[in-house]
Amino acid sequence: MFLDMKSSTTIAEDMGHLKYFEMLRRYYYDMTDSIINHRGEIKEYVGDMIVISWSLRNGLKCNNCIECFYSMKEAILAQQDQYMSKYNMVPSFRAGIHYGKVTAGEIGIIKKDIIFTGDVLNVTARIESFCKSRNTDLVISKKLKDRLTLGDNYIQKNLGVTEIKGRNEDIELVSIQKMS
Repeated sequence: MFLDMKSSTTIAEDMGHLKYFEMLRRYYYDMTDSIINHRGEIKEYVGDMIVISWSLRNGLKCNNCIECFYSMKEAILAQQDQYMSKYNMVPSFRAGIHYGKVTAGEIGIIKKDIIFTGDVLNVTARIESFCKSRNTDLVISKKLKDRLTLGDNYIQKNLGVTEIKGRNEDIELVSIQKMS
């Protein structure tokens, strides 16, 4: 899952860098229990983006990868009064989810880091970027949707086949909305 805060550049400009950083710390803190409770692992923070991963088994089980997203939304909304009083805004986000193989390993000489690479990461980043143009908060690959057991409490909208830049194979996308 690539989860990205909406309008973060504007928010950062309006708030100033110190207050924005403080808000980001709170935002990440408020989402952490949702990630843990849905068996996700935070792989990386990239500015206002969180990269979350699951083993395929854990992500599919009880729709953890989808439920995590909606649990994080609930966690932020539960704190909306505090966000409004302290930051004069409530952060919101969108996400793209896909699955596939990744390669993990250590790189670097002066600064060592463990990185994850693979087509799935590039595709997931591109899927997340489609959220804005499709006016939806959660887009997943149809390949993933076909592996999940989504019941009647989700609205699924086929977004069609989309070309992924730098990739020979197109991908079919689906937006997922949880009914209240």
